[in-house]
Amino acid sequence: MDTRYLRAFVAVAEHGGISAAAQQLGYAQSSVSAQLKRLEAELGATVLTRGGTGAALTDAGRRLLPHAREALVLEDRMRRAALGDRPRLRIGAQESLAHAWLPEVLAALEYGAGGPGASADIELTVTGRSRLHPAFAAGELDLVFQYDNGVPALGPHAVVGHDRTVLAAAPGHPLARQDTVAAGELLGYDFLVAEPGCTSDMLVDRLGRDLLAGAQLTMVVGSFSALLRLTGHGHGLALLPELAIARELAAGELTALRLAGRLQPVAIVAHWHPRPGLAEPAVRALIDLARRADPLPDVTRGGDSATAGTTH
Repeated sequence: MDTRYLRAFVAVAEHGGISAAAQQLGYAQSSVSAQLKRLEAELGATVLTRGGTGAALTDAGRRLLPHAREALVLEDRMRRAALGDRPRLRIGAQESLAHAWLPEVLAALEYGAGGPGASADIELTVTGRSRLHPAFAAGELDLVFQYDNGVPALGPHAVVGHDRTVLAAAPGHPLARQDTVAAGELLGYDFLVAEPGCTSDMLVDRLGRDLLAGAQLTMVVGSFSALLRLTGHGHGLALLPELAIARELAAGELTALRLAGRLQPVAIVAHWHPRPGLAEPAVRALIDLARRADPLPDVTRGGDSATAGTTH
């Protein structure tokens, strides 16, 4: 089957319409429509329903979509292997990890710290947990880095590091002047959290449920940077990973409140595809480099679920 047909189909599924898919692919709309008709003729099934507002997948289209994506990934791997090009490695990460820690890990791989044969062309997707999970499950990502939220992982995964959690506030916040802050004193202030499933919200759920019981939560959707700036301007408190706000803490733009009760470290977890193909050496190397870059290397890793040696 001509992979051009599959590429057109996947583009329509991802962009919601033939016109948007044609623009993304750089084709004329009539060309994309023709490719879709040929695909349906070869399959003997209708995979899309066309309407005035776009195109929707039929039941057959929904069953086809994961296999179409897998075929396109395989095509890319075959072409790169034939040409002797570096494999492509599609990485996803929560913004709070991509904000500071992950760039150094990726740079180390690019500079050869992963050893011979571990190089790859990196494609990095930075988004919230609610988008990372479906993308990884759909085969659109090969390797994902995120904070542990206590939900059992499916497939190969490993704890690669740990981070502290910090209750951050503006330097001029009334609680910043106190030597220690009791949980009850927090209830009079708003708490800023990102979209459901993002790191800050996950940390509230996992580490601060009792701490923040009864507190007013304000959502800051779509921008971790906006959450940091709002916190720095005194619009509320935020429970955040220390990695993500190290620069702001050092610059005095944010301050860490001294809580009477200690917040436990949270694990950084890597999830990877069980069959990464030619990218397997790069996956192994990145997991090893991530471990070496553990922000809290003295934390016991008793909860490790796997090792980098299980990538095959």
